[in-house]
Amino acid sequence: MGMNMAFFRKKPVVVEAMQFTGDNCITILKFIGCPDWDCPELHITDCPVIHTLEGDLHTSPGDWIIKGTAGEFYPCKPDIFENIYEAVTDKEHDHAKAYKRAPS
Repeated sequence: MGMNMAFFRKKPVVVEAMQFTGDNCITILKFIGCPDWDCPELHITDCPVIHTLEGDLHTSPGDWIIKGTAGEFYPCKPDIFENIYEAVTDKEHDHAKAYKRAPS
């Protein structure tokens, strides 16, 4: 019994993301929920490490840090981010928030 190939499209999902510029490490760490007491020796120019289910992923300036639909965080290289994501309008963002709250 063989399986037939099929085509799929990603569902449109609105995600939160912040670009690591090389001088906003502390801002990124706050975005991913790192408590202030957990990173006291960091400097603003350090590169954050994102803890994921696949292991610790190091970021580089230009990488985007994305908050996934389950609240997880992961880095994404800028060229890949540009190919997959686009900015949303306030109206689209409000619609996405309402959709997330709607009962299944």
